[in-house]
Amino acid sequence: MNPNLRKRLLGLLFAFFFCFLGTSAAEGRLPQLPDELRLFQGQGRQIHLALPVQASVSVDRPDVVMLNGQAVPTMKVSLGDPLNLSSLHSGEAKLRMKLFGQIPLKTVKVNVIPDLKVIPGGQTIGVKVKSAGILIVGHHQVNDNNRRVSPGEAAGLQVGDLITHIDGVQLKDVKDVAEIAGKAGKANKPMKITYKRSGKSFNTSLTPAFDGQDRAWRMGLYIRDSAAGVGTLTFYAPDQGVYGALGHIITDMNTQTPIVVGSGEILQSSVTSISKSESGEPGEKRAHFVKEGKTLGNIERNTHFGIFGKMGQNPDHSVYQAPIPVAFSDEVKEGPAEILTVVEGQKVERFKVEIVHVSKQNAPETKGIVLRITDPRLIDKTGGIVQGMSGSPIIQNGKLIGAVTHVFVNDPRSGYGCFIEWMLQDAGILQGNQSSSQNLKAG
Repeated sequence: MNPNLRKRLLGLLFAFFFCFLGTSAAEGRLPQLPDELRLFQGQGRQIHLALPVQASVSVDRPDVVMLNGQAVPTMKVSLGDPLNLSSLHSGEAKLRMKLFGQIPLKTVKVNVIPDLKVIPGGQTIGVKVKSAGILIVGHHQVNDNNRRVSPGEAAGLQVGDLITHIDGVQLKDVKDVAEIAGKAGKANKPMKITYKRSGKSFNTSLTPAFDGQDRAWRMGLYIRDSAAGVGTLTFYAPDQGVYGALGHIITDMNTQTPIVVGSGEILQSSVTSISKSESGEPGEKRAHFVKEGKTLGNIERNTHFGIFGKMGQNPDHSVYQAPIPVAFSDEVKEGPAEILTVVEGQKVERFKVEIVHVSKQNAPETKGIVLRITDPRLIDKTGGIVQGMSGSPIIQNGKLIGAVTHVFVNDPRSGYGCFIEWMLQDAGILQGNQSSSQNLKAG
C-alpha cells in the first residue's frame, strides 16, 4: 500500500476513534479517573478502565505501586479489565495510561501514605472543658446611684467576646474577675481589658460600677469559663496515644460561638435514659459521669470536626479490641454500613445504617455523608439520631469511614456524618492535602 495512503487511513481511523471516545464519555461509559489517588501502605485499590481498546499502563515507581500483583513498570489492560493497584512502600508514583501504546490518555498521581489503623469507639463520654479566657454570655444593668448602667456594654464588649487579660494579667478562673473588679472599683481606676473577637485581639477600658443593692463592684457582664456535656468517642489511635470524639465543634449554648479550649478532660459516662427523637423535636441521651470512673483523656483542641487530645489506653466496653483500617473519603460508597453507639448503660452496640449520599470533598468540609438509620432496634429505642450520639463511628466494609454529626430535625432517622480523614488530620496523625436546606441540630 502507498505509504501516504496508509497514513491517511490511519488518520481517519484515529479521528473515528476519538469521535467514538468523546461520545462514550458523554454517555458516561468512560470512568472519571481522578488526578490523584491515595492509598495506605499495604492496601490496594481497583480501577475500572472501560476503554473501547487495549491500553498500556506504566508506573514510574514499581517499588511503590504494583500493577495487578506484578512489580513491573508497564503492562497492557484489555477491554473492560480492572486494574488492581497494590501499595508496597510509602511514597509517590505516577500512573500513565496510553492508547495504542502512544497516545497519552491520563496521568494519575498515586500517593502512598504510611499505614494507619485505629480502634473505633462508640463509648458515651462526659466532656468537661474550660475556655482559654472568660466568655461573655450577656449584659446586665447595674444599679449605680439611681441609674442603671452596664459598664461592659459601654466599653464596647459584645456577647461572644473572650476576655483573656485584665491589666495584663491572664485570666484563668471566672472567680478571679470579681476580685479584680473590686480592687479597680475601690481605686476608682479603669481596667484595661484584652479580649478576642473572631480570632483577633482588641483592647478597651472598663470602669466598674458599684451596685448599691448587692454592695459590690460590677462589670455589667454575664460571664462563663467552662462547659460540660455528653458525646461519643469516635476513635483511639494506640500508636500515637490520641483520640477523636464528637465529630463537630463545641459551641457555647448561649452565644453559639466556638469554645477556645484552655484545658479539659473526657470521662467515663453511663446512659441512664433516652428521650426519643420525633419530627421537629430531636431527642437526647441522658447520662451521668461514672463516679468511680477515671479520666480517659485530656482535651487539647476543639475544631469543626470534634475534640482531640491525649489518651493513655483503649477505654473499656470497646466492640473492637484491635485497630482496623480507615478509609479515605473517595473510598466511601452509598450502601449498607453500621454505627457503634450506646443506648443503655455503658455497652457499645452495632446498629445498621444506610449511606444514602456521599459528597465529593478534596479538602476538609463538614457534612460529607448523609446516612439513614435502618436498624429497627435503634429506631425503637431512640427514634433515630439523638443528641449525645455525635461522634458515633461509622463502619463500612471493615473500615472506619466517619462519624455521626447531626440529625435532620424534620427527619430524625436521617442525618449527616463527617469523613474520618478530616478528624484524623485534626488529631495530628494524618497529613492533609491542605488543611441541605433542612434544619440541623448536633447529634
